[in-house]
This record gives sequence, structure tokens and C-alpha cells, in this order.
Amino acid sequence: MNQRNVTTKLSLTIVMTSLVAVNTLIVRIPNPMGGYFNLGDVMIFISALTFGPLVGGLAGGLGSSIADIIGFPLFAVPTLIIKGLEGFIAGSLTNKKQIYRDILAVFFAGSGMVFGYFIFEWLILQWGFAAALAEVPANVGQIIIGGIIGIPIAHLLRRRFPKNQNQ
Repeated sequence: MNQRNVTTKLSLTIVMTSLVAVNTLIVRIPNPMGGYFNLGDVMIFISALTFGPLVGGLAGGLGSSIADIIGFPLFAVPTLIIKGLEGFIAGSLTNKKQIYRDILAVFFAGSGMVFGYFIFEWLILQWGFAAALAEVPANVGQIIIGGIIGIPIAHLLRRRFPKNQNQ
């Protein structure tokens, strides 16, 4: 990578990280377990599907973790890992040419996110199996909304950006 590509990738990562954090914080619909439904996954999928695993992973992990530091500090470190992996996996599985690959990327990355939070809440926080399971529908909803909104926007952006920007 030359200096221009590094600077561009860093700039994209900073912008997308900010957008993930803002979208996680702006729309906050509380759920019965004390967490909240948000639109951060929309931006994680846009980041990952448009700009690849590095930008998607960093934006997903850092942006979501920043939002958790502000609202739910207990979740900041697990979120850094779980959402970072979500963005990395989505960016790694897309081929940026076929929509079914984007759908598969969102499915597998989202499944990892749902499973990651379930395990963290059940085994680490020791909320109990039923309490951790009660969080799953809201997390699945975030993934569905994230994919429904994020995939078409990523598809549009990939057509608009120069080829070397969405690698």
C-alpha cells in the first residue's frame, strides 16, 4: 500500500467509525432486558460491504464500543471484539459483485454477533440462559434491519467509488 492508499483507508475508517457511533447513539429503542435496539449495524454493514474487512472491522468495533462507553460501559470491551468481528467477517465474505454474497456476509457476520452477545451475557455476566436468550430477538432484528438498509446502500456506494477505494 502506498502513502495515499494508507491515508485514504485511515480517513475512511475514521469517518465510518464516527458514523457507526452516531447511528448507535441516535436511535436507541430500549428493550425489556435493559439494552437497546439501534441502527449501528446498518453502518457496520455499509462499512464492511463497501470498504472491506479492515475498515468494517475497525469501524464496527471502535464505533460501537465508543457508543457503549457513553451508554453501557460494561459492554464496551466485549462490543469492541464482537462488533469488530462482525464488520471483519462481513467484509471478508462479500465479493462486492453478487448480492447473494452480501446477504451471506450479513447472515454469517450477524449470526456471530448474536452468538457473541448471547455467550457474553449468559456465561460472563451470568445473567442466566433465559435472560441471555431474551436478548436474541432484538439482536436478530438489528441484523435484519442492518442488512435490509445496509446492503442496498453498500451496493450503490460501490458503484460510485473508484475501484481502489472499496478494496
